[in-house]
Amino acid sequence: MARVHVRCWQQTYRGLMPDHVLDDPGFVPARQRLWDQVLTAPEYRGHRTAVATADGQVVGVAMTGTPRDDDAAWTRELYVLYLDATHHGSGAGTDLLHAVLAPDEAAALWVADPNPRAQAFYRKHGFTPDGADTIDDDGVTEIRLTRTPT
Repeated sequence: MARVHVRCWQQTYRGLMPDHVLDDPGFVPARQRLWDQVLTAPEYRGHRTAVATADGQVVGVAMTGTPRDDDAAWTRELYVLYLDATHHGSGAGTDLLHAVLAPDEAAALWVADPNPRAQAFYRKHGFTPDGADTIDDDGVTEIRLTRTPT
């Protein structure tokens, strides 16, 4: 999970964030510690986590949890959805999304901007920009997308 998480960041964020962050030799071990904690610590019991596999290898990861905003109008937040670029268009991204978020669930997520492929994927699944944006610690601009069930 950690290796695919880092590989997807390298594929997605190259040019959007500093190379020294993406190529840091401690990046995979740090993500390994994160995933170990998410999968075992009691405070993450309410999270939903899924992986996509191909030929016995993890090729994608997804995770939702409770909203980080106290006044959120949505019930879930998509924290993670990464799929190795070699599997884009395979349906695995949709499978991951549905594994951690019901199609009729109100939800929000933050997505890098620009990231037209991811933004199009989320629009296809009913998410729209709500006007909120931020710049994360690595200098990546992100916009918030939300989905309200109809």
